[in-house]
Amino acid sequence: MISPFVGIVLKKFGIKKVMTFGIFTTGLSFVLMGFIQEIWHFYLCISLLTIGMSFGTFIVLVATVGNWFIEKRKLALSLMMSASGIGGLLVPVLVELISNFGWRPIIIFAGVGFWIVGFPATLVMRSTPEDYGFNPDGKDNIDIENSNNQKVKLIKDKSVKEIFKSATFWKFAIATSMCQGLFALNLLHIPALTSFDVSLTLAGFSIAIIAFADVGSRLLIGFSSNNLNSKVLMSICFFILGIGSLCLSLVGQEVFGFKINNYVLITIFALSWGGGFGASIPLRLSMVADFFGRKNYGTAIGMMSTIGGIFSAIAPILGGLVYDLFETYRISFAVGSILVFLAIPLILSIKTEN
Repeated sequence: MISPFVGIVLKKFGIKKVMTFGIFTTGLSFVLMGFIQEIWHFYLCISLLTIGMSFGTFIVLVATVGNWFIEKRKLALSLMMSASGIGGLLVPVLVELISNFGWRPIIIFAGVGFWIVGFPATLVMRSTPEDYGFNPDGKDNIDIENSNNQKVKLIKDKSVKEIFKSATFWKFAIATSMCQGLFALNLLHIPALTSFDVSLTLAGFSIAIIAFADVGSRLLIGFSSNNLNSKVLMSICFFILGIGSLCLSLVGQEVFGFKINNYVLITIFALSWGGGFGASIPLRLSMVADFFGRKNYGTAIGMMSTIGGIFSAIAPILGGLVYDLFETYRISFAVGSILVFLAIPLILSIKTEN
């Protein structure tokens, strides 16, 4: 719920002050979490963490990188989001440290580490290139004029009111949120696989495949040609993610008397799940700027994140409820794939508003 206001605060105070506050608050929440004794302590720390992460990481970084690039925005965002994906590969290291030293000292160490890395990072951050006499993509004024005369169509900056009233915004927000909601079911995919009589070792191996496919696809989409239609690319991402979810729902199941090998289905699921969603992230962030311009880019991302966050919060709860009612996870992943498939025509129907 904080996300829509991050862009507004960012415009008023600048990236350095906002990010410094976010870094400090995030690190503090981790450190304090190492000393919790009561459940309300935990809720307080998580609330503090939410505020810190909102102002110190995702939205402020995306908004700033998006402001510095136009033609190379997709590549820049994909490189940044790939770095966050690589961070996820460190989870096994944290798990090992926690098993050896306990979670309290490790979470305190994580908070201090966040400060050690985060504060120096704020020193090199700059809000917009124009504030320092530069242009996006490092171009000079002559290059920009030639580009405008040739093939680059300038995106008109939309006001917050125009964005919120735009059919493009709501179509795109709902379609991408359906994708995020399905990916949030990732919380249930290990218990789903084990309920399908898949060994925990094989189920755990799928996490590694998802992680590598996620990072690889984020990089791949960044290096794809700017001449490719973004709406078509996003539709392909949705289709791949839907196929992955459908494959998961069919693990250990006979279809028309034929049973597909579990190893094949799980591999397809993991590659499609990680690849489809991973590629959609930098593409989605880039398309928001393409639709609404740079002026209120951070606010638009924040508004999108709030809607996506609601879908992401509800989806696993519904998945758990469906399991409680029908004692199977197949329904949730099958229905999720259908919903993502239905989001494809919604994406393709979007018209760019001048």
